[in-house]
Amino acid sequence: MSKNIAIKVENLSKAYQLGQIGTGTISRDLERWYARIRGKEDPFLRIGESNDQNTKSESDVVWSLKDINFEIEQGDAVGIIGRNGAGKSTLLKILSKVTAPTTGKISGKGRIASLLEVGTGFHPELSGRENIFLNGAILGMRKKEIQRKLEEIVDFAGIERYLDTPVKRYSSGMYVRLAFAVAAHLESEILIVDEVLAVGDAEFQKKCLGKMGEVSKGEGRTVLFVSHNMHAILELCTKGIVLEKGIMANVSVINKAVEYYQKNQVQYLSSLWVRKEKPYNPSFSRIEIELEGEQPNLTLHIKFTIDSQIDFPPAFVNFSIKNSLGAIILHAYPSLEQFIFYGDQPKTYQCQMQLSNLIPDQYGLEAWLGAGEHEVFDWVSNELGFEIFEAPMINRTIPFYPQHGSIVAPSFLK
Repeated sequence: MSKNIAIKVENLSKAYQLGQIGTGTISRDLERWYARIRGKEDPFLRIGESNDQNTKSESDVVWSLKDINFEIEQGDAVGIIGRNGAGKSTLLKILSKVTAPTTGKISGKGRIASLLEVGTGFHPELSGRENIFLNGAILGMRKKEIQRKLEEIVDFAGIERYLDTPVKRYSSGMYVRLAFAVAAHLESEILIVDEVLAVGDAEFQKKCLGKMGEVSKGEGRTVLFVSHNMHAILELCTKGIVLEKGIMANVSVINKAVEYYQKNQVQYLSSLWVRKEKPYNPSFSRIEIELEGEQPNLTLHIKFTIDSQIDFPPAFVNFSIKNSLGAIILHAYPSLEQFIFYGDQPKTYQCQMQLSNLIPDQYGLEAWLGAGEHEVFDWVSNELGFEIFEAPMINRTIPFYPQHGSIVAPSFLK
């Protein structure tokens, strides 16, 4: 390995078994054990599947990571990017030696300081001061080294008043401030930080990013940083690794890595809903959504079918968009002339909603059908949705929630 390489990962894979641990029979357990003592591949890993959380598994083995290869040079600040479940935290745990890889190997030089979860390595009954020395000892630091850094750590964490209080009485914010201060100030050559900074307030996050930049650029230490905040990633990191379903999709300079990740900004939670039962009242029987465009301007295409077994007065539709907290951020009505009339056959309509500057979040569509405030025929909620990821950084406007919207007039599909 080159003297400038801090971490080298070769053919790294991590498999997890779903459900009960074990193969199900003693003979298969013995077969697995015999393969392991001979240095052979586990015979039951060959049928493992990629880590796609949206599909039902055909196998009880899932590859959280599969065939990961990369090199990180000393002094690099590397951002690890990917959606939830992509394998980012698993990779950091393997690099931190919290868990072992199933296959492959890792080589590197230097002590590693990891901040993977809030309070990892802290003893709740010990004071903040005692936990600083405990964490330092775990990281291989001598008592004199820790004492030399103690005042600087306490000042950065901002917990001097509570330094001799047991950490079990700390808030989650105090926990993460102290944990980050210890990891960043002790003299390790490699700093690994998972997205625990989300616990801190905006001022502390800015302080942490500044410290990580100082550690990487000023002190020449290696930083691995996982975050969904693309602003922080771009500000801090020089290189990026993009993971998709446990597979390494892209490794490049940070701008290219972020651009690759952001190409697919929208993920459908559910794009098609079909009613199973046949209600007597006028009702939606099918709704389908599709988004097109790029942030900040998106167009939501809605196709819906109205079915009825009875005659009903002229009705109209209303669509609403809700965020992940259930708050309605946009109402959209057609003009009152756009009535839907009864027909003896199901009729399909289409319309469009203009969406502007949606912040990254999960959104759901709500549909309403009625002839007036006191004459509601049907209501569909929490059946369709989509997720917006971080918008592009170039020429990006400040995001806001729109308070009103418009629908392009519904029309019959031919």
